[in-house]
Formats: sequence, C-alpha cells, structure tokens
Amino acid sequence: MTINSSFPLSKRQRTVKSRSLSFNLLCVLRSERQRNAIPLGHLLERLGERSFGWAILLSSLINLLPLPPGATLVTAIPLVFFSVQLVLGRSYIWLPPWIAKRSLSCSALRNTVLRLRPISRRVERLTRPRLQGVFQPKTERLIGLLLLGIAVALFVPLPLSGWFPAISLFVAGIGFVERDGLVVLAGIGMGLASIVLTVLVALSVAAGADAIMH
Repeated sequence: MTINSSFPLSKRQRTVKSRSLSFNLLCVLRSERQRNAIPLGHLLERLGERSFGWAILLSSLINLLPLPPGATLVTAIPLVFFSVQLVLGRSYIWLPPWIAKRSLSCSALRNTVLRLRPISRRVERLTRPRLQGVFQPKTERLIGLLLLGIAVALFVPLPLSGWFPAISLFVAGIGFVERDGLVVLAGIGMGLASIVLTVLVALSVAAGADAIMH
C-alpha cells in the first residue's frame, strides 16, 4: 500500500487543516465514531497530504498511549519502518499490509490527542514554511537516519524512557506536515537529548544493579 501525498482533501478538511493539525485529526476520528478502531492505512488516507509527516506523527502518538511495559518493542516498529524509507529516499510511504491494517483504538487515540493539545497547539502556532533545505532529498535522508536512531531508543525497556523519544518524534512530525524545517530540527534536537537521557538512565540502572549484586 503506497500513501500518495497528493491524496485530495475535501473543502472541509482543507479548512480544518489550516486551523490546527490536532483539530483536523480529531475531526477525522469523530467522523469515524461508528468504529471502535481504525486501521492506520485508512487513517493516513483520510488525513491526506504529506504522508511521511502524518505517519511519523501518528506512530509517535501510538507510543504515547497508555501501554503495558515492553509494548514499545512492537509499537516502535512502524517508526523504524518509516524512518528507513526516508533514509532510502522514497517520495511516498509504502505500507505493508500488516502495518496498514494495524487497528488503532479511536477513543484512546482521541484522548491522547486531547492530552497533547497544550503542546501541539503551541508548536502549531509557531510553525510556518521555512528552512526548506531540510526537505531536500539528501538532507531528508540524513534526517531519516537521525529519526531512525531516535526510534530505536524506543525499544529500550526502561520506565518512562520511551516518552521522551516519542514526544520528540511527535514534534518532528508536526514540522514535516507543516513543512517547517526549524520545527523538524527542534524535534531532532529533542530526540538526540532523549537518547543521551536514555543512555544515562540505562547506565544508572546498570550501576544500581551491580551495586546490589556486590
């Protein structure tokens, strides 16, 4: 399944999109209220343009849902998959059926979007098309490589460690959707800081375990 960034938006969707990304996503979820869950591929098609940004944003939201310990070992896989495609220089996202058909709880996703609105609205108010060099093919490949490193950090099964990489990818996703290179770089910077934090937490846990054993 290939998600084409030229997927047409309705007049209502274009109006909503100009107001707020989170509002646009909430409207799509509300229009699907007859469903208990919605496949990721279908949701991306409903959202329409700039599929890489929406794919990263939605995948980061999945990792911000209330999840049992160790769940990120599974939920981080789509982020790794999308980042690899950026590294490979793909223009559009290709979703294998097992990812496209992955169902997301509409109510849980809606609640997470509402919980993050104080963050997303502040970021959205600052966004505007700028630093377009970030979206040049060679630079996008480097960005994809950095996103891949941040996504891999989600696999580390430490308490709260997954929240920081996920929120940084969420910010980067907003930057991609809004074509704001500065916001993308801000998300990347947050992500790199989260990797350092994850390493420090891992070293602290290892040192604590070593002290207990000895």
